[in-house]
Amino acid sequence: MKSPAEPRSTPLAPIALSMGEPAGIAPEVTLKAWAARKAETLPAFFAVGAPSLYRDLAARLMLDIPVAEISSPAEALSAFDHALPVLPIALGAPVEDGRLAPANAAAVMRAIDLACDLASSGAASALVTNPIHKRALYEAGLDVPGHTEYLAMRTGGATPVMMLSCPGLRVVPVTVHIALGAVVPTLTTNMIAEKGVILARALRRDFGITRPRIAVAGLNPHAGEEGHIGREEIEIIEPALDAIRREGAEVAGPLPPDTMFHAAARARYDAALCMYHDQALIPIKTIDFERGVNTTLGLPIIRTSPDHGTALDIAGKGIAHPGSLIEAIRLAQEIARHRAAA
Repeated sequence: MKSPAEPRSTPLAPIALSMGEPAGIAPEVTLKAWAARKAETLPAFFAVGAPSLYRDLAARLMLDIPVAEISSPAEALSAFDHALPVLPIALGAPVEDGRLAPANAAAVMRAIDLACDLASSGAASALVTNPIHKRALYEAGLDVPGHTEYLAMRTGGATPVMMLSCPGLRVVPVTVHIALGAVVPTLTTNMIAEKGVILARALRRDFGITRPRIAVAGLNPHAGEEGHIGREEIEIIEPALDAIRREGAEVAGPLPPDTMFHAAARARYDAALCMYHDQALIPIKTIDFERGVNTTLGLPIIRTSPDHGTALDIAGKGIAHPGSLIEAIRLAQEIARHRAAA
């Protein structure tokens, strides 16, 4: 995966972090990301959440992290050096580490909505979403599968594409949260082409790669061995590749999935288009579990997210690792710089 040229420096608005599930590890990793801001050379960011949530947790974990309540994203720029800026959202109930409170679901959604709106208006340069607990939000009325679909609906209904990345690899799964047995009947040529085209455009616009190189995974072992162990490569995948090539991308595939992800193979492409969830996510989480990032391609706003869940079992224990959130903030800044330069 080659590194594009660094875009020219452009002043950027601060990045908005949504609160995420307050009873999970989101508040802790947000505090720790701010504490690591200098060592990690992070851009200015602010949390959209309850100031007391961060103050109380910092005190319990004995973290010397001041919290500054702000009234606008612009104030985050001056506050960021000396305190974690927080744009306030009121909670519906006290927070107990590791225990969901249904009364807080509305506050979680308000934080997402406000952070999304700030990114849409340009008051924030990007949105980084902390992990949510979907069951709690479903019970509160969320009627889409998750963050990605909700943000796509809220920003105009574009087709959202999930890209996972870590240093050295970017992957896009064509089918996502469906049972493995449903992959073959769900997978279509149009679906592969659409996601591949969105990926090619994003690699140019958001990552500054003039001629993207995309490796396309086969579905079957050995990419079907010319139809001897499956014809999906011939009948479904191959017909989609020309549409991606017409976007100016170099496309290789369908390739045997078991030989696509070693170091020498990864050096030959900028992103891999995979046919199902685990085919894409297992390599990412094997290569660098703590620094994986989820980016939503195809939205008018920039949205990244740490590639982990709420981790209710370790919430409030002081052992949550902020690496994935730090990488999500860093990647959001990189994309914002490329879009500003373009």
